[in-house]
Amino acid sequence: MRTVVYVAGPYTIGDTGLNVHRMIMLCDELLGKGYIPICPLLNHFWHIISPHPPNDWLEYDRAFLRLADCLLRIPGPSIGADREVNEMVELDKPVFEWKEALYERMPEVSVRESSEDA
Repeated sequence: MRTVVYVAGPYTIGDTGLNVHRMIMLCDELLGKGYIPICPLLNHFWHIISPHPPNDWLEYDRAFLRLADCLLRIPGPSIGADREVNEMVELDKPVFEWKEALYERMPEVSVRESSEDA
């Protein structure tokens, strides 16, 4: 079974485009290593097409926290990401500040292995 990783990080503090790009690239790396990343900043593109109030997006993202096995926190200031970290701690799920720590504690599954299991 593949590990589901919720990726949390800055969005509105700093360069929004760079923040979204950084998260997508990290999620792409995780996917390539066999994890199932949850990339909440993909909502950025949905919001461009159909805007919703910030609290709608926060609640939407919170639902995915409960589905995740762990959280990987991208460095940088973010009140929302800090709240997500706190919620994962309350859910008693692992929180990682470095992808290397995630890779060590929750080893990747080869994509071939997981497709053979299907």
